Amino acid sequence: MSVADIKKNTDQRMQKSIETLKADLAKVRTGRAHTGILDHVMVDYYGSPTNISQVANVTLIDARTIGVQPWEKKMLSTIEKAIRDSDLGLNPSSQGDMIRVPTPPLTEERRKEMVKLVKTEGEGAKIAVRNIRRDANESLKKMLKDKECSEDDERRAQDDIQKLTDKFVAEVDKLLAEKEKEVLTV
Repeated sequence: MSVADIKKNTDQRMQKSIETLKADLAKVRTGRAHTGILDHVMVDYYGSPTNISQVANVTLIDARTIGVQPWEKKMLSTIEKAIRDSDLGLNPSSQGDMIRVPTPPLTEERRKEMVKLVKTEGEGAKIAVRNIRRDANESLKKMLKDKECSEDDERRAQDDIQKLTDKFVAEVDKLLAEKEKEVLTV
């Protein structure tokens, strides 16, 4: 493995950490309805846990209501129960062949809890990025020890990896600030 390979691998792994953070933040409820909050809700579909989006059409009816229309009529009660049993605090109701999921406005206390959750997710992403930096630096030290690169190359690569780390940590901070603002907006 070369120094360039280590840098490239580090960049890709840090990018994956950011993508994971974005996916986790999309699950955090804000005051408005969005279909992403139902993404991690699993439904028992013929004995196997399946995402709601794979057994139903999930749409926005209005700013505070999500519509879930199962592709099979008999899945209606199963999907409704799965949404109710999820940790989202939503109370779905059936209307004909569609489930309406109203998202209640968040209380000030709940908003603060959500902000804490967002900060926790962000801290986890920062830790992941720093762990990736540590792994890369260890690989560089091993290359230096095995005489596969010079001390100058190793030092330059460590500086580049630190710059990458700083860039991704700043991106995490930016994502957290955006989500925090979104959660606190009434």
